[in-house]
Amino acid sequence: MKLTDLSPADLQMCGCGEGIIDFSAPAAEIERLRSISRYEEEIWGGGVQFIAGLDEVGRGPIAGPVVAAAVILPPHCLLSGINDSKKLSAKKRYALEPEIKRASVAWALGAVGPTEIDRINILEATKLAMQRAIKALPVPSQHLMLDALRLPVALPQTVLVKGDALSISIGAASILAKCHRDRMMAVYDEIYPGYGLAGHAGYPTPAHKQAVFDIGYSPIHRKSFVLKPIKKAAKQPAK
Repeated sequence: MKLTDLSPADLQMCGCGEGIIDFSAPAAEIERLRSISRYEEEIWGGGVQFIAGLDEVGRGPIAGPVVAAAVILPPHCLLSGINDSKKLSAKKRYALEPEIKRASVAWALGAVGPTEIDRINILEATKLAMQRAIKALPVPSQHLMLDALRLPVALPQTVLVKGDALSISIGAASILAKCHRDRMMAVYDEIYPGYGLAGHAGYPTPAHKQAVFDIGYSPIHRKSFVLKPIKKAAKQPAK
């Protein structure tokens, strides 16, 4: 994928949707969506309207940025298919991406690149990417839903372990972050060939690590991430 292949919508970092609520899903799906909306429902019930779900992608890779997304869904939104991005196929994620943007009140992305990751460490870079996403939201959030992280911002926060599977807002954010970062890595694969970045998205697979050992680091590799030697398969004893 080349940069010139991307549409203007693919390059956008924030936007406002139509705030559409979807009740057209089958009964079982509606029940599932209600179960992952229970934390939001409590907050909406208290009079808070704009809840931003946040999630990140890219803490584990040895190359590329960490990307965070913030999504404000309309109250009682039941958009069919939203789930933890890791539980969805790439095809399903890319199909849901424009639907989430359309259904949202607002959405935004934030990213921190390898040089900054090396300077401040990956945890702080993750928090910074989330703060950039929050700041970029066209509609200010009133409450944050976060997956196992608390941010140094003056907003009420609900922190959930495995939140991308427990919160519809965090799940929506995980999908946007994953689609955007995977698209970026496909572009980087064209710019820095030989590493297979489009296939593994920068994660330390044996083939990726071997490419780094053979070629050296590219400008998007994280120099502070130590690469362990590749484990070779043990030889089978002779029969």
